[in-house]
Amino acid sequence: MSILTPLRLRRRSRHVGEGITNPSLSLPGKLALALLSLFGLLPVYWLVATAFMQRHDVFAANRPFFPLHPTLDNFGTFFSNTTLLENVVNSIVISTGTALISVVVSGLLAYSLSKFRYRGRNAIMVMFLIGQLIPGALLLVTLYLMFSAAGLLYTYAAVVLAYMTFTLPLSAFLLKGIIDGLPDEIIEAAKMDGLSNLATLFRIVFPLVAPGLVTAGMFAFMRSWSDLLFALTLAGPDKQTLPVGMTTAFIHEGAANWPALMATSVLTSLPLAVIFVVLQRYFVSGLAAGAVKG
Repeated sequence: MSILTPLRLRRRSRHVGEGITNPSLSLPGKLALALLSLFGLLPVYWLVATAFMQRHDVFAANRPFFPLHPTLDNFGTFFSNTTLLENVVNSIVISTGTALISVVVSGLLAYSLSKFRYRGRNAIMVMFLIGQLIPGALLLVTLYLMFSAAGLLYTYAAVVLAYMTFTLPLSAFLLKGIIDGLPDEIIEAAKMDGLSNLATLFRIVFPLVAPGLVTAGMFAFMRSWSDLLFALTLAGPDKQTLPVGMTTAFIHEGAANWPALMATSVLTSLPLAVIFVVLQRYFVSGLAAGAVKG
């Protein structure tokens, strides 16, 4: 295997990503892709249209496809609810903490599984895969009892650790596939220069797999930002996240304020949309980099 410089590795990863974002399609393929895109965007349009509708239009028998009397009152409901604003802060703290810890821990784990040979390495990978088959509701009962015994129930730590049971295995597998593509000669050269394993990881490996780290962080952030079940059960009243706050504020027995709920959903989805648009090229490169081998 020839030694590939970091610049060449990045170029090869970017080339694979560009093949995904700019595919060569025939006219029928482009038309089919456009139809699928419209089908996928229809729920998004319905969400935005409902956010601007008045409540009596939403529940009308002949509901209009477009808002006939658009209003911004539904968005004002979100900003006037101080509890929801507190939920936003909780979501930011929990989602950011989950993303940062998942990236660091999964990076360490992926580096170990990829570049070290030791007993039980394959067993760890199989264990992670089997763990993904366990239903979340079943796992929730176990986590609840564990956190209750440890005195962590209704804390930020409990929610972050619960989310990591999902984000850590997938992030580790993603990063392992990328690190597998790094030539061993680069790591051996770093060791010859006197770098320790930890220094090699943070100074050599992590910069080379930066798109993968961004992808893993985005996945962990979005997974924890949108979760309802674990936050509802493991977070205390003052630690509840935005999905829990939205459910409590707008959905009641026998009634639901759908326009206000949709308006809040639009506002709270904007940060994720902005993050995805800004980091899109890193996200695609990170997903594609696992296919790049030395």
